[in-house]
Amino acid sequence: MEVFGYFAAILIGISLGLIGGGGSILTVPVLVYLFKVDAVQATSYSLFIVGSTSLVGAYNNYRQKQVDIKTALLFGISSISTVFITRKFIIPFIPTEIFSIGDFVVTKSLLTMVLFALLMLTASTSMIRGRKDPGEVTVTDNKSTAIVKLLLYGVGIGLVTGFLGAGGGFLLIPSLVLLLDMPMKKAVGTSLFIIALNSLIGFTGDIGQSDINWALLLQLSAIAIGGIIVGSQLAKKIPGGKLKKGFGWFVLIMGVYILIKEIFLK
Repeated sequence: MEVFGYFAAILIGISLGLIGGGGSILTVPVLVYLFKVDAVQATSYSLFIVGSTSLVGAYNNYRQKQVDIKTALLFGISSISTVFITRKFIIPFIPTEIFSIGDFVVTKSLLTMVLFALLMLTASTSMIRGRKDPGEVTVTDNKSTAIVKLLLYGVGIGLVTGFLGAGGGFLLIPSLVLLLDMPMKKAVGTSLFIIALNSLIGFTGDIGQSDINWALLLQLSAIAIGGIIVGSQLAKKIPGGKLKKGFGWFVLIMGVYILIKEIFLK
């Protein structure tokens, strides 16, 4: 099964390179089902893998002047602090067994995977429907209102990243385009930089909480980084729209599978 896991790591990177998001949503399921990592630990590992991979992608976009550093840092005021607080001070205090209904026990790991499956269903819907092109976007907010909304979005995406280890690119990119009228290519690059900051700083909140399998982390990160480099090159030649929709259907199927497996096949 680990062979499929390494192959999936390549796909995670390629997806991030092609469409600026989506791939990170597969990291936790890959770790849990193919590498047999505990669900809560998998969210921590995901932060490192996604953060490292996104940082490389963000650097490639920065070289092409497709990263808005000021916006990323502004967004980071709320999102990065939210991720760190969530990982450092909230996750460790959630009990292993949360509640039970008769013989059915809702554990921390079960809740994590169910919430992750719901996130996958939400993300897949966004990918399948597609994003509006910048020319089709109407920005109705003034700049100060848009910035306030972006800060609030930062808290929301920080919670998603902190609890579930997903980068939130499918939420970030529409926010940047709709709220700040940012061109799509720059939104993708800026999103990757924000994901990198959120994920890597969030991961530091986990250091010391449990033992970390650095060998596995570094192997998967290196493979995913190779994937994002390939994906970035493919993005110059292949339109991402159709690929995004196809990937969205795959994420939808995976989300449904996780719900069925975790709730009904335990």
